[in-house]
Amino acid sequence: MSSEQGTEDSGGAVGTPRAVPIDQWDVTAQMSYWAFHEQRRVDYMRYAYLQLGSDADAEEAVDLAFDRMMDRWLHMLEMDNLEGYAWTILKRRIIDMHRKRRRRPELMETAAFEAALADHVVDPYDTLTDAITLYAAVSALSALSERQRDAILLHYGLGFTAAEAAEVMGNQESTVRSQLRTGRRRLTTLLKLRCPEHPDGKNRS
Repeated sequence: MSSEQGTEDSGGAVGTPRAVPIDQWDVTAQMSYWAFHEQRRVDYMRYAYLQLGSDADAEEAVDLAFDRMMDRWLHMLEMDNLEGYAWTILKRRIIDMHRKRRRRPELMETAAFEAALADHVVDPYDTLTDAITLYAAVSALSALSERQRDAILLHYGLGFTAAEAAEVMGNQESTVRSQLRTGRRRLTTLLKLRCPEHPDGKNRS
């Protein structure tokens, strides 16, 4: 396994060799990069928009991510989990964009939160979802682990199946399913909705 896997340095240590320009790669490497670019760009754009709430910011973050991947591609081809490393690069660029723009998370995150909650809670009060504010939703999502949050956003925010989310994240489908289950439980626990009370004060059985 490459020591690069699962990490993504933030750039340019002194003495680091310059990346080989793509026009100097062999044809197979070039084709593999552009195939990956075509396969993942739309998914990455959708996820970046979900996080940033701006087409321009999403496009900039994704373009920067693919620029970084191009710099690292020849090394990435030797990795056991290329998808996971690419996902990490994308996440770093989105974080950079958040810091640059200092934006609050957007309403689509609330939609993902509400869908996850509704999927887990049996017969919740009709008014519960309406009562959840953006602040509460984002706070609850922020309390999840990074992988749980990614799984929730991809599955409920973008409509990915567990298998599709796993492929994009460079993860196992069974692991994503587990992350979805534990993430939903965590959300309901945080909002004290595991056992909602009847108006008479008694918990539902």
